[in-house]
Amino acid sequence: MTLVDSHCHLDDPKFDADREAVIERALAAGVTRMLAVGTGNGPPDLEAGVRLAAAYPFIYASVGVHPHDASKAGEETFAKLRELAGLPKVVAIGEIGLDYHYDLSPRETQRKVFESQLRIARETGKPVIIHTREAWDDTLAILRSELPLPVDGVMHCFTGDARQAEQALEMGFHLGFGGVITFNSAESVREAARITPLDRLLIETDCPYLAPVPHRGKRNEPAFVAVVAQRLAALRNENVEVVACSTTRNFERLCLRRTAESE
Repeated sequence: MTLVDSHCHLDDPKFDADREAVIERALAAGVTRMLAVGTGNGPPDLEAGVRLAAAYPFIYASVGVHPHDASKAGEETFAKLRELAGLPKVVAIGEIGLDYHYDLSPRETQRKVFESQLRIARETGKPVIIHTREAWDDTLAILRSELPLPVDGVMHCFTGDARQAEQALEMGFHLGFGGVITFNSAESVREAARITPLDRLLIETDCPYLAPVPHRGKRNEPAFVAVVAQRLAALRNENVEVVACSTTRNFERLCLRRTAESE
């Protein structure tokens, strides 16, 4: 079974003691590709994912400023993002978006930085990886104003309901599902996963966060994307091999098509 972890934070300090072993366990579990989401600690360091992608042939990178770090961004940040977006293994802009739960950056600043990064994605032809928490309406409004439809991208760690899933799908998004679909309290998310067309599904860990049951409460890691695939297949009444193959193909089409075209 071939799997892709379409969203992981392997640069996180929680992996410093055993990062190589974590990556080896992922490969042993059938995870043949990983997308290292390169937000790191925010500006000025924008290359957290790029460094990992340079070290491993099966790891790709994204670049972006997380909404938590929006107040750290300036024009030099956006210039650097444009430069990094041109690297061969940088396949997406993200994760970017809005987070009104923690409000670690002022909301107006978050919106402006989000808009600037959407313009960079449009200019560079990269898909977007969207983080949205308690900011759904504002997120959709900005996306509609800044990007042509259908949007080339993914709603990462999708935790919305079926109605929100339908809105995102109508805009052209893929939906990324992770460990949350295994939580007892997440029936609305499971319903969203059931109604998502097979060709719009992605699976992810968002590690080291949000480990799936039975690992909940522990450090998450890319190998656990196999648990997500199994649970997703069960709730959709599909064979896990079908889910694995489809989500791998979806990732390749969304994120690797441009890489293949440039080779």
